[in-house]
Amino acid sequence: MAEKSRPSSGSTTDGGTLADVAAGAQPPRRSEGPRVRPSNGLDRYFGISARRSTTTRELRGGLTTFFTMAYIVVLNPIILSGPDVTGASLPFPAVAAVTALVAGVMTILMGVVGRYPFAVATGLGINAIVAVYAATQLSWPEIMGLVVLEGLLITVLVLTGFRRAVFEAIPPQLKTAIAVGIGFFLTIIGLADAGVIRPGTPLISFGVNGQLAGWPLLVFVVGLLLTSVLVVRRVKGALLIGIVVSTVLAIVVEAVAGLGGRFDAEGTEVNPRGWALQVPTLPDQVVSAPDLSIIGNFSLFGGFERIGVIAALLIVFSIMIADFFDTVGTVTAVGAEGGLLDEKRNLPRSQPVLLVDSVAAAAGGAASVSSNTTYTESASGVADGARTGLASVVTGVLFLLAMFFTPLVQVVPSEAAAPALVIVGALMISQIRNLEWDDMSLVIPAFLTIALMPFTYSITNGIGAGVISYVLLRTATGRGRQIHPLMWLIAVLFLVYFALEPLQQLF
Repeated sequence: MAEKSRPSSGSTTDGGTLADVAAGAQPPRRSEGPRVRPSNGLDRYFGISARRSTTTRELRGGLTTFFTMAYIVVLNPIILSGPDVTGASLPFPAVAAVTALVAGVMTILMGVVGRYPFAVATGLGINAIVAVYAATQLSWPEIMGLVVLEGLLITVLVLTGFRRAVFEAIPPQLKTAIAVGIGFFLTIIGLADAGVIRPGTPLISFGVNGQLAGWPLLVFVVGLLLTSVLVVRRVKGALLIGIVVSTVLAIVVEAVAGLGGRFDAEGTEVNPRGWALQVPTLPDQVVSAPDLSIIGNFSLFGGFERIGVIAALLIVFSIMIADFFDTVGTVTAVGAEGGLLDEKRNLPRSQPVLLVDSVAAAAGGAASVSSNTTYTESASGVADGARTGLASVVTGVLFLLAMFFTPLVQVVPSEAAAPALVIVGALMISQIRNLEWDDMSLVIPAFLTIALMPFTYSITNGIGAGVISYVLLRTATGRGRQIHPLMWLIAVLFLVYFALEPLQQLF
């Protein structure tokens, strides 16, 4: 028997969404009658009234998304600042400025063209993969050239309709599991950013030596409790208020205690009770001129000459799979949280969104800051009320301003933004109620999808495990004919992806 389609998992019983509750709005009923007519051209273009939002909510949601993901302006240069195989390094200030520039331009493009509240920036995980290849096999211009090729290939897949077809071929059970898995993924990111969980023995440890020790952890706990109270009391702008109050508290704590950072310039932990990333101190200067010197510093086919055609193509393939399915997972999860999916759990008018995301991948490589992709942190803005591309325009403009105000952006510590990620994780995890639990051929793939995302720190790994096990188990139970043909292809591609290490050694 074919799987039943389900309503959007972000919906409440009266037609609103959990995100509406988080934003402090009373969920509207679908039986209320015709929607309000657009009040102006801006409303008409972005469909603000059509999605039962307001300009104020869009502005607030855009602000929340920016403050939740602004850490990438500092974190990306840390990841990409090491020497490549030639000994050359990317300049830290330039990577920070260009990271903000590309994120700003592509997020505005996502808002204007895609018209959904999705923000774009350098993909975490993908930039780590890029850094590893630079340190072991390729120069920075060569690996960035392969990133450009990967982005161009995905753009071709979008233009041919293949990427959208793959998006729609994934069954509702896995789409719901993806949303839940990303909820756990955001939660573990938030807990790790705050220092609540850290690498330890045997796997991870709790706080400092098993205790919540240190002032930064207190800032996180206060921020989490405050944000939780604001959310359950349906205060408008709960997440944004939580970030701002936590930041002010962090500035006061640092001014009094002078804690400093947790890590040194090489990334070694030297102060377990320090701040994880940004040290919340008021900057000596607010404005600084951006260094854009690394834009265009890529070699499109240099990697092929250094390591060979097959080895270079395998690298392109690995980055493409990670980029491709990270976006599928993010769009599904954030769309579900905002009640933006249709009855088959697909995003209406997704083609422009996928196209902008693909172009962003190539743009990130061309600018030497690694592939840009749609961010899961967009869910924080959606949870604070965002429903349209106007919120993305707001987030993008703030990223462009961050190029000139990098010292000011660095004031917000990760401990202040982390509570928002944990709360959004809670909102997204609640969608687990829409999973089917009476068929183990559906339960096991959903479980693997959910479990592997946080435990392996990878959206792609979770989706891959879910797809492969889904195809295998549905076939084993005699329901292979119900599997979409593209799911077979996706399963084969993921098998190659997971076997990439021996294949690279072979070639």
